[in-house]
Amino acid sequence: MLQKSRGLNVDCVAYDLEDSVTPGRKAEARSNLRQLLEQPRVDGIREQAVRINAVETGLALDDLTEVVRPLYHVLRHVAQLKAPHVDTVVIPKVNSASDLHFVTDVIRHMLPERHPSTTASSSSSSSSSASSAPKQHQQPLRLLALIESARALQDLSSICKASPYLSGLVFAAEDFAADLSLTRTPSLSEFLYARSAIATASRAHELDSTIDLVCTAYKGDDGQRTLEEECLGGKGLGFNGKQLIHPSQVEIAQRTFSPGEKEVEWAVRVVVADRKADEQGRGAWTLDGKMIDVPVVKKANGIVAKADLCGFDVEGIKAKWKDQEPE
Repeated sequence: MLQKSRGLNVDCVAYDLEDSVTPGRKAEARSNLRQLLEQPRVDGIREQAVRINAVETGLALDDLTEVVRPLYHVLRHVAQLKAPHVDTVVIPKVNSASDLHFVTDVIRHMLPERHPSTTASSSSSSSSSASSAPKQHQQPLRLLALIESARALQDLSSICKASPYLSGLVFAAEDFAADLSLTRTPSLSEFLYARSAIATASRAHELDSTIDLVCTAYKGDDGQRTLEEECLGGKGLGFNGKQLIHPSQVEIAQRTFSPGEKEVEWAVRVVVADRKADEQGRGAWTLDGKMIDVPVVKKANGIVAKADLCGFDVEGIKAKWKDQEPE
């Protein structure tokens, strides 16, 4: 199963050391995962994440130590990561800022070179071993916090400010439902408040990722329709991604959360025409009979940026609409 994951074409694969592993096999799972993450990266997976055990279980430190920490080869004086290809640590059951404080402190101690404020290389070194080691560009390590309880929902602001590593929030609907004794329904209306609060908090604190709940239906046409409806609903609430549990869900989720061709074309037209309107000293203007002002332009710029990340030929579309004028 671990090796099969390397054949996927996805934004992120999260390898689970928590619920997917029984208590007696945690050590074995850590070792297997470390060996997998030591392998060269594959092109189809843009981000590799490890979902550790919750801090409250007392297992998180072992997970981080085995899968993330550096391993020092004393005789060769070369520092290497045990799992050099880990981009993100997913932390389940984050109930308060203290959970993120713990993980942050561990990472700061183990991997100072992966801190957001640390540059890829320094101009000088005080030790011969450091200067002789091969320099590797290391991106800052990222954290994703799973929001699974009423307590976490009430402490979102503190959680969002708890760590410089934090890059996003993930809504864990099943555990949240258990915490509040809710019954999940097809409409997902019982989660509306929680989903809205999570998406709003993530945006307010300028976190990159806002990941929506798992769609448990994935088989057959009905499962595919349910997934698409959930993706559209999540996107409408402000989420920019969704947790998936099966490869068959990938295409629908990627297509739904990506901007559509007509949406991208509209956004490019707005961006092109706005430059000309700005040169003319016009703060508000019209396009296709509709008023365009600062908030609309901001939305259009966001769509263009996202389209570029999703592989659209943005420059080609801009060239097509280079003569677009504000009305």
